[in-house]
Amino acid sequence: MDYTNQMQIIYDDGMLGLAGPRFHYIFGYERAGLESLVVDGKEWLYRVPQPTFWRATTDNDRGNQFNIKSAQWLAADYVAPCVDIDLTVDNHHYDQLPIAPVTNQFSNQTLAEQVEIKYTYQTVTIPQTTVTVTYHVVADGTITVRAHYQGKANLPELPVFGLRLIMPTPATGYTYQGLSGETYPDRMAGATKGQFEVAGMPVTPYLVPQECGMHMATDWVTVTRATTLNNADPDLSPLSLKFSALDKPFAFSCLPYTSSELENATHQEKLPPIHRTVLTIAGAVRGVGGIDSWGADVEPQYHLDAGQDHEVSFQITL
Repeated sequence: MDYTNQMQIIYDDGMLGLAGPRFHYIFGYERAGLESLVVDGKEWLYRVPQPTFWRATTDNDRGNQFNIKSAQWLAADYVAPCVDIDLTVDNHHYDQLPIAPVTNQFSNQTLAEQVEIKYTYQTVTIPQTTVTVTYHVVADGTITVRAHYQGKANLPELPVFGLRLIMPTPATGYTYQGLSGETYPDRMAGATKGQFEVAGMPVTPYLVPQECGMHMATDWVTVTRATTLNNADPDLSPLSLKFSALDKPFAFSCLPYTSSELENATHQEKLPPIHRTVLTIAGAVRGVGGIDSWGADVEPQYHLDAGQDHEVSFQITL
């Protein structure tokens, strides 16, 4: 099979498979997203990537009651039902997903140059709005990802908007090009631009675990892991995957916990054992404030209006 300018397409009733010499991807219909991202025989996903709207509550959030005013986004972060899936293979757009009996017309020799699949998620907020996540895959395995939040009036302010990717095993570290140290929209003035390497996935040891680890204005980040969940894998070399900004720099955090795990831990020792890597790539982040923790809100220019559209885009390269 010639993979020079094409990739293999596997049509199934519950998913779409894409394969090349170095990659194998599965886009699910029932689980509504990228279910599997295998590069050089190594799995990079533990869960389907999901739109994320919540960051763990900070002391300042609690002081100005932002966590109460915007609590709808906590539920929206937990679940976002998929209401539509749109598929285009090369120049052919499917009005309906190709499931049985349509799949019977395809063989294991079906090839394509590019595939685009778009998932539309609906928020569990009042009023509701939508998020689209579009994956565009070309023959060399490069994935272009675009997540778009549709602004809706009368919704509470957003904590964050982006895409959350959970990896099967802990990262040994990450390298990125952007701003030094931990930064937020209102915590960037002292940072310097450059390339930085971070060992492990450090979590700021607050007395009560809370939001931490964000890096603003990032051009790219490469995550490295040393283990997989395949005990029979004879290759124990470290594995890395690069995420590069497209239209504009993104913000990211690379932590061993989800925002809900941080939110639910009342002290550091209540955090669960480290098993995964949680990479959040964000296009919009609310400031953290810090004028005081007894009622002062984040300054107006660092609020995140849910009535406006927000977007993040990046490429995953092999």
